[in-house]
Amino acid sequence: MSLHLVPRGLQYIEAVAEHGSIQAASRATGIAASAIDRQIKLLEDRLGVQLFDRMTTGMTLSPVGEMFVVLARRWKADEKRIWSDVKQMQGVDLGHIRLVTMDSLVNGVLPRFLRHVAEVYPKVRIDVEIATPDEAISALDAGEADMALVFNLRAQRGIHVIWSAELPLHCVTAPDHPLAGHREISLAKVRDHAIAVQSPALSIRRMLEARHGWMFSENLPPVVSNSLQLLKQLVTSGSHIALTSELDTAQELLDGRLIAIPVTGNNIVPQNVALAISSRRALPRIATAVADLLAADTQKILEEVRAPGARSREHANS
Repeated sequence: MSLHLVPRGLQYIEAVAEHGSIQAASRATGIAASAIDRQIKLLEDRLGVQLFDRMTTGMTLSPVGEMFVVLARRWKADEKRIWSDVKQMQGVDLGHIRLVTMDSLVNGVLPRFLRHVAEVYPKVRIDVEIATPDEAISALDAGEADMALVFNLRAQRGIHVIWSAELPLHCVTAPDHPLAGHREISLAKVRDHAIAVQSPALSIRRMLEARHGWMFSENLPPVVSNSLQLLKQLVTSGSHIALTSELDTAQELLDGRLIAIPVTGNNIVPQNVALAISSRRALPRIATAVADLLAADTQKILEEVRAPGARSREHANS
């Protein structure tokens, strides 16, 4: 639903940026091309700069135009938030919440959480965006997300953490892998086997390189990917092992498809997971309730994975 609070000029700029030309924006929005063109030129005249670079192949945003698109998206987000707040004042538990999170959680925490939301708040819409931790924080800062569930979040201005937990480093293997019987393991022993590692786009890889660079300089890892889903499939098949956390592999651990072995040794530090929001914008009541639900569900799945019974099930398969 739209309250039509966003100025026309911002709407037109965003439409042209999205569709690549005034004519395409006109067809998509049903607004006359002349009206869109007139509004954009009026803004450019007042600003004394171009909002778009006009080429034969279409229109692309100038640096100033990019600033206006960011403004348009923030305005639209605020419009949706106002609509949600008004409905909540009327006693209606509905809203539109934008969550940005990690690839590794799409077959563990996220399905459980989304099912829970559907049961408790069936009128709430959840948009889930998969991103790297750096991209997730940028989305929060730009007003493009309401909350982010991210790994290895560094303290920074404008970001408020509402829940967090430590994630000790683990080596994950298939139950029939030669390492599966170990109760703990060193990085040196891990490096003797085919390993699938995260790409430098992910913070865990940067953390490992900073503290244990020899793992990557002495021999190149057989597989490097920014997809934790791909890494988990390789590990489940038995062909590779991986260094990650219990939360990354929670569902596979609970199902008995993987085993997590604590990594020990000098300079081994835990990762962390955090549920964060922007400290610059207050969340609507329903979004706060949904955030609390996500924190509780994430904490619960961690407790299940770490329960003595879960460990017994893992080693029963080895």
